Amino acid sequence: MNNNLVTVVIPAYNHQDYVQDTILSIIKQTHKNIELVIYNDGSIDKTDIKIRELLAKCRKRFARFEYISKPNEGLAATLNRAIDWASSDYLYIIASDDVAMKNAVKKLYRFLSTHKDYALAVGDNQIINSKGRRCYWDEKRNFTEKKEAVYHTFGEFLSKKRNDFRFESHQFGSYETLIRGNYIVNGKMIRIKALIHVGKYRPDMKLEDWYMNLQLAKFYKMKYINKILLSYRWHDANTIKKPDYANGTADQAVLDFEKKTHPEWFNMHKA
Repeated sequence: MNNNLVTVVIPAYNHQDYVQDTILSIIKQTHKNIELVIYNDGSIDKTDIKIRELLAKCRKRFARFEYISKPNEGLAATLNRAIDWASSDYLYIIASDDVAMKNAVKKLYRFLSTHKDYALAVGDNQIINSKGRRCYWDEKRNFTEKKEAVYHTFGEFLSKKRNDFRFESHQFGSYETLIRGNYIVNGKMIRIKALIHVGKYRPDMKLEDWYMNLQLAKFYKMKYINKILLSYRWHDANTIKKPDYANGTADQAVLDFEKKTHPEWFNMHKA
């Protein structure tokens, strides 16, 4: 296995206006040895057309490339497909409406490849709008001018909400802090052996990322790199704005399942 190869997965669903920006941001990565798999998870808009317009560039750029259009299975099942497809040790996950900074893969790879006891590394996210313009949030996460902003990045928003520890500290990614709520931003790179070790993603979990982070936290460390490595697109159709996510139903489902299946961890750490 080529030691510096990184697998990038783009799970795409109904992001016809954004998916090309996402793909191009991976094409432009300064880390050269990348294999890319794109899954169109049953989109009903023009996502498939937009992806196909960039297939030639992808085949030319990447060490290995595949585009798979399939019926809708959900994000967890799609990520599990990527784990099985990968031929590298590392999986970089990017949503099809986000944009990676050109050094994102290199920064995260360099950390994980030299810190074998870590399973996950992630950087901060700047906020962009539907047009790709950098934006800032007020207290309620509405767009505002930079000089009036309460939150300048997604990481700043999460860290201020979770003022019980510093993201740069060893507590980042610990089970004790994660069981109180997920705070790991987008654009993660994860060691594939660790994903397999904890059983991969659960398709029955709407918040599959939080559940996965909890499982990884039981065995491995995680690292927050305090640099902006991704543009997080904030628009009307963000998953987090859907009712089950906004009203806390999805969060409670994770907590209930974790308490039922891993009571020894849950009861020890849940305040």
